[in-house]
Amino acid sequence: MNRKDQSNAPVRSYSKLADVFRYLLLILAALAVLFPLYFTLITSVKTQENYSLDKFGFPMHFYFENFIIALRGGRFFLWFANSIMLAGGAVVVSTVVATLAAFAFARMKFLYRNTLLSIVTALMIVPPVVMLIPLFLLLTRLQLTSTYWGVILVYAGLVTPFSVYLLTNFFKTIPFEIIESALLDGASSFDILRLIMVPLAAPALITMIVVNMLWVWNDLLVALVLLPQDNLRTLMVGVTIFGSRYNKDVPVAMAGMLMASIPMIVLYLFGQRYFIRGLVAGAIKG
Repeated sequence: MNRKDQSNAPVRSYSKLADVFRYLLLILAALAVLFPLYFTLITSVKTQENYSLDKFGFPMHFYFENFIIALRGGRFFLWFANSIMLAGGAVVVSTVVATLAAFAFARMKFLYRNTLLSIVTALMIVPPVVMLIPLFLLLTRLQLTSTYWGVILVYAGLVTPFSVYLLTNFFKTIPFEIIESALLDGASSFDILRLIMVPLAAPALITMIVVNMLWVWNDLLVALVLLPQDNLRTLMVGVTIFGSRYNKDVPVAMAGMLMASIPMIVLYLFGQRYFIRGLVAGAIKG
């Protein structure tokens, strides 16, 4: 072995050790994420006796009666419909507003554009709990407390800053030559947005919709404060109260939580092919 190979040997050994350490960290991170899902799945199909004997082991036999008990024990279908209405309504309102705002920030010139974009972006770091009391007082004055429309507007306002930030970065990556050609052909600004920008921004839009739906669906604090009535509760609020009611029967509680998670798992699986592409698309200008 020559001197060059000898000098490079410690570097190669260090690189291999770094790779091993990196893979171990990734494996541990994956296990930390997958273990709660594993626990929920196996617990939801156990009997209470089986769970008491072995909390983390595989069930002796599958007991699906827990799902029936969970459905009968709460108002799952009503809470599910409420969550669909609130999450869907908030995402639709936020998507429309964010698309129009992002197009203006990315492709139009107006006074204080960068300052206004910075203010909107800065709202992403404000915790919702900080704004909860002012929002509650505002909805009270507008007589929108304990109403679907009031909560939809609150959710739409909370997720819009992220949506504007994501879409603005994506719209900036679209080559201006495409827009210039459309302008020369007589297209209006709305035509450019509708026929060029939105179709090209499909990965970012799908990513935005999935992220916003997940956030609204899983939110507990806003829905708990602004929708106190039982018939207006969202699925996550209902499942939380349901779980506390069945805290001694953990398999039934896990069955309820698993059913509450299934819609968002399906949504993520549907949009996963666009998810990473949409998140990183705005990071590199085309």
